[in-house]
Amino acid sequence: MNQYTLNQLGWQGTFQQQISLEELETCLFARVFEHHRTHYLIQTESQDIPLEIRPNMPTMTVGDWLVMSEHHEFVRLLERSTVLSRKAAGSKVEEQLIAANVDTLFIVNSLNDDFNLNRIERYLAIAHDSGCEPVIVLTKADQCNDLDEYRSQVNSIDPFLMVETVNALDTDSVVSLSPWLTLGKTVAFVGSSGVGKSTLVNTLMQQQTQDTAGIREDDSKGRHTTTARSLHIMPTGALLLDTPGVRELQIADCEAGVEETFSDIVALTKQCRFSDCKHITEPHCAVINALENESLDQRRLDNYYKLLKEQERNGASIAETRLKDKSFGKLIKSVQNASRSFKGK
Repeated sequence: MNQYTLNQLGWQGTFQQQISLEELETCLFARVFEHHRTHYLIQTESQDIPLEIRPNMPTMTVGDWLVMSEHHEFVRLLERSTVLSRKAAGSKVEEQLIAANVDTLFIVNSLNDDFNLNRIERYLAIAHDSGCEPVIVLTKADQCNDLDEYRSQVNSIDPFLMVETVNALDTDSVVSLSPWLTLGKTVAFVGSSGVGKSTLVNTLMQQQTQDTAGIREDDSKGRHTTTARSLHIMPTGALLLDTPGVRELQIADCEAGVEETFSDIVALTKQCRFSDCKHITEPHCAVINALENESLDQRRLDNYYKLLKEQERNGASIAETRLKDKSFGKLIKSVQNASRSFKGK
């Protein structure tokens, strides 16, 4: 049976502040390590416990902290320090939680034909909105002859971005990620299939934690290998959360994240002569001027508009769904109360 301290499981002061004196004396604190279809696997200081998913529980995800009774019954979910989410796959517009209480988000992209600045910006918007620190990890450095050019392209998004180039198969190469992999810190890896996430996870864990597969030679796209999210304690003492590769990562209600990712464009729009400038043909438009003097790239502007419209559309739909769910919940509650009142007569 594994024994851990709360600090080793990622406990922080922000969680301690949410605990009452009574809970401190009578309750256990556990972290969600695995999320399955019918249950969560949670980890306390002394043991891992299966927790059945029930309708009256809040929606939870890997990385969440829970208050549990001494009899291992769910009491409540602690407020998250950070939360990663996306629009759920498919046509139905709803938010899907990816991970909670993550300190650093490693955004993994490969140095081959699958290298994509638009996708990096998409992940950055989610990272910025979540509150966790983004670090760009460029894999397959051993197969690339122009590392500086790729690094320069990423830094054109934001010169202050942390960018690391690694060979995911080489233990010495991935040492560059060590500053973020310290005791009790939680890190997550996101990136599309085939970029080397699973290989990188296995190298950092020093064991075969995730299955891996090759890439298709015709387009450098990967075969999906990881199928579930789970939290692992690393040899360094950090906690590693790997997420399934995703082809299509649609952002949800993420306005703050989009604006932070494209803060340079947002700043330009505030310099236009007209407050309602559409940045198309208007005179004294700072955005048009930036395009003309090449201080702003057309690709980046187009992606900004795309993500802005996407988050506005999905965010509005999700807000509408939440409102309907809330109204339906109130209706059910009122019917139940009326039924109890009738039975009591």
